[in-house]
Amino acid sequence: MNYKSLSIYPFIAIACFAIAVVSCTNERKPAESKNTNKSKTLQMITNQEIIDAQNIWGQGIVSIGNVFLAGGNYTKAAEDHIDALYGYNLGKVLFKPTLASQNQFRLTKEGALSYFVGHNPKFAEDHGFAIRPWSNVRWERIGAHINGNLAVAMGNYFFTPHGGGDEVKVEYTFGYTKDASGKLRIILHGSHLPYAPN
Repeated sequence: MNYKSLSIYPFIAIACFAIAVVSCTNERKPAESKNTNKSKTLQMITNQEIIDAQNIWGQGIVSIGNVFLAGGNYTKAAEDHIDALYGYNLGKVLFKPTLASQNQFRLTKEGALSYFVGHNPKFAEDHGFAIRPWSNVRWERIGAHINGNLAVAMGNYFFTPHGGGDEVKVEYTFGYTKDASGKLRIILHGSHLPYAPN
């Protein structure tokens, strides 16, 4: 064996190492791309998800009232409603209820719960919107703007009194995002009575 033939071994080793690195990199890229696309797909909000969330919200308001009428624990029912649909587990929720003039902007779960069921001295004007009670909530969806994991929807919703009578028309603006599990959460709740000229 001569020395010239030995001198090419380091170059062969380097070449093999380079091929192995390129091969591993190429194998990883498709997997990383798939994971990224999957993540984006999970977080993207759809119009149907907004419609479903709104219907569930309306059913929840009616359910709280039914628990109240049956003499059950309507406060617990309202807490469950908030925990299931709102994003307090993600951070601040911007909550502006319909019938509030003193504390019209609520940034805590306590403030939202008080609006739904009342009996909180910190929010003396609250009489319990959900325990009025209501027999139906009907949605008139004007439009929604969706930007990936954020969405804002606007329109009117109509509340039918439990004992009968005319629907109460209320304007809404709801903001949504998804949590880590892909569940839609309300992070903005704005509700207003329509303008009534004097």
